[in-house]
Amino acid sequence: MSDKPENPDPKPRPRGIYLLPNLFTTAALFAGFYAVVAAMNGRFEAAAVAVFVAMVLDGLDGRVARMTNTQSAFGAEYDSLSDMVAFGVAPALVAYEWALSSLGKLGWLAAFLYTASAALRLARFNTQVGSADKRYFQGLPSPSAAAIVAGMVWVGTEYGLGPDLVAVPALVLTALAGLLMVSNLRYHSFKDLDFRGKVPFFRILVVVLLFMLVATSPSRVLFAGFLLYALSGPILTLRDVRRRRAVRARDRDSGGH
Repeated sequence: MSDKPENPDPKPRPRGIYLLPNLFTTAALFAGFYAVVAAMNGRFEAAAVAVFVAMVLDGLDGRVARMTNTQSAFGAEYDSLSDMVAFGVAPALVAYEWALSSLGKLGWLAAFLYTASAALRLARFNTQVGSADKRYFQGLPSPSAAAIVAGMVWVGTEYGLGPDLVAVPALVLTALAGLLMVSNLRYHSFKDLDFRGKVPFFRILVVVLLFMLVATSPSRVLFAGFLLYALSGPILTLRDVRRRRAVRARDRDSGGH
């Protein structure tokens, strides 16, 4: 009698995970966790910078996975959980420790609204990833919302602004960042940019100038840049609505004749 199983699986399931992209994801998760710890110890500038570091690392893990052909379902789920910590929980807690705690219940409710919105935004993105138009995001991406909140804390810390001055504006901005994440506004994803093709020389010069601009005052430039990106959503959506209305009106006019 044979000891072998009657129906052996001809394709054994591979075990283990890809190391390289998940190292970047783990580093982003660590940066988000560090931001919370730094904020709890009153080191708000370090906390804000850690959120931006998490953004850079989060952008790298996906690109590294695609370049090395190491995408996996595990990596996608791990990345989503890391995003929840780094861009959902960390910015809300940093803003709460910095200014929102002085507002009592309203403060922690605003922080929770942001966190819950980030969770809903990530869940919606995960369910639509196979069918949505990759050129656009539905709602403000969670890293951009985190950059707005962290940038606010960074700028306020540099200028020495206390909770008595910034608590209410911080509440409004944190809540708005959360609501924009779960909105139906469209945002450019920039995923259609070709980084491998040739570009005119002046574009390289523009990139150099942008780096120089950020280097002059990282906190203010990054905060202003992501605020402008947040405003681009309503502008883009309004433009699309007007375009569709114009097309429908033209179709009615042509049909009437």
